[in-house]
Amino acid sequence: MPRSVPSTVVRRTWRPAGDHPRGRTVRRGLAAGALGTAVLDLVTWSDVALRGRPTSEVPGRTVETLLDAVGVSLGSTGAERDARRGAAGAAGGWAAGLGVAVAASAARRAGLRLPAPVAAVVTGAAAMAAADVPAAALGVTDPRSWSATDWVADAVPHLAYGVAVTSALRSAEREDAAERGTTDRRAPGSGLVLRSLLLGVAAGGRSTLGVAAPLLLTPRRVGGRGHGPLGGALALLALAGELTADKLPGTPSRLMGPALAGRVGAGALGGVLLARREGAVAVLPALAGAAGALAGSYAGASWREAAARRVPDLQAALAEDAAALGLAALAAGPGRRGR
Repeated sequence: MPRSVPSTVVRRTWRPAGDHPRGRTVRRGLAAGALGTAVLDLVTWSDVALRGRPTSEVPGRTVETLLDAVGVSLGSTGAERDARRGAAGAAGGWAAGLGVAVAASAARRAGLRLPAPVAAVVTGAAAMAAADVPAAALGVTDPRSWSATDWVADAVPHLAYGVAVTSALRSAEREDAAERGTTDRRAPGSGLVLRSLLLGVAAGGRSTLGVAAPLLLTPRRVGGRGHGPLGGALALLALAGELTADKLPGTPSRLMGPALAGRVGAGALGGVLLARREGAVAVLPALAGAAGALAGSYAGASWREAAARRVPDLQAALAEDAAALGLAALAAGPGRRGR
């Protein structure tokens, strides 16, 4: 007679395939790098908008020089080559941002735990070196000829990147410690995916809403997580800055390579934040947020262009503000907390 099997309830939880510490290290680094690079782009483009300075061609020319060295051409005509150079520079910047963050995550796993301010400066300096050293080595630019303003314009966005990456990595480690290494994530429901899509559309209109809306509209403590007064103040400051910069005549098009990439990244990050708040797997919400941000960016640009023929641009911009804020509130409102 076979033994009877005790009647027990087995709770199955979702765990990523190959959930090895090295895999978690890479995933943490990629997530932190996406956040850090989006913050870097936001700070850079805010500086361009506020000062009206030309955008830097160094990233694109660096990648172009590397491609030329291996026999890959970006095109023959001037307009075609310029467009591809800008896209290549944006892609290279994201590759560097993700790579440095993965390295920072690996260093923390290896036991290199610096104080948070020091870690932020070191990570930002590493990202700055990853961008500037190849450019200098290839003869694209000579940092020795830079003015003090040039150095500040380069250092501040990279410092913001370092702060964002360090904060994200430390937050992930605190969650692991609180949960004692367990992973309990449910599959995302259609409602969560739809809200992530709507939040992405809002981020296509105002990129900071991708992060600011979940941060500001989530109750202070949900599932052991929350944000402090500093996080809320920074989110409000970033949102107010973008709402102001959007109205300035020198603000570049949101459809330019780095700006569009930043909006798509903000939409994806917004989906991740909504999924984490509801204890769900973040892959589909992140994809929905990215898709929504791409659609929202083109829809917003088309609206502004069409509305400019009928009403002053300020009125069109304020109407877009209201639409983006309303969508963000609908997607990330405090009642949308899941289980």
